[in-house]
Amino acid sequence: MTAANGWTADEMMTVAAARALPDRAVCFVGIGLPSSAANLARRMHAPDAVLIYESGCIGAKPGTLPSSIGDGVLSDTADAVIGVPEIFAYWLQGGRIDVGFLGAAQIDRFANINTTVIGGYQAPKVRLPGAGGAPEIAANCGEVVITLRHGRRSLVEEIDFITSLGHGDGGDHRERLRLRGRGPGTVITDLGVLQPDPETKELTLTSVHPGVEAADVAAETGWDLRVAPDLDVTPPPSDEELSVLRELQG
Repeated sequence: MTAANGWTADEMMTVAAARALPDRAVCFVGIGLPSSAANLARRMHAPDAVLIYESGCIGAKPGTLPSSIGDGVLSDTADAVIGVPEIFAYWLQGGRIDVGFLGAAQIDRFANINTTVIGGYQAPKVRLPGAGGAPEIAANCGEVVITLRHGRRSLVEEIDFITSLGHGDGGDHRERLRLRGRGPGTVITDLGVLQPDPETKELTLTSVHPGVEAADVAAETGWDLRVAPDLDVTPPPSDEELSVLRELQG
């Protein structure tokens, strides 16, 4: 889908995700759309954000988007390159990461993430890339931002496998497990923005992207979606945001 002024739904999603990263934040970045969003934020409004990749690159500043966590552009532009165990033990498990960007194949109403299988685990319909560092990111980052395309097959009543814990069964589940991080604070899709209710932790639609109605989002959600009474409309991408994003994508 392309908007009348030339931006696509994926570009709207990426720009919205980039805006969620504050300046000077230490951010654990995944490949794909999370990397696009984090690097766009660094080029636009967060020049002092520190981007950390699982491969051990700290403070990477790629001029074009990396193709993988092992892409040489990350080490070439990083402030430092350290071992993977140190990234997880010292930085992530040590509580030194402010924001983690994660993708997902499926999420449920409490933002639990599946990136393992679609269908039964022993005989799945689709076997996905798996966990990687996502469970540790979800457990230990100060806050998690999730990005995925909106649809009834991705936002489901019950996910097929819990790869990374979001808010569990809701409420104080994370606190009872004594997890360090606050968990998913924002879910950004190509239709809108969802955020957990402060008490129940159930995802609530808080903003729709331009041209999208709340009913459109509800129709593409696998549960009875809650909608905020003061529903916002996401500001569309600016010309500068689009220009920088497209430059990054080469």
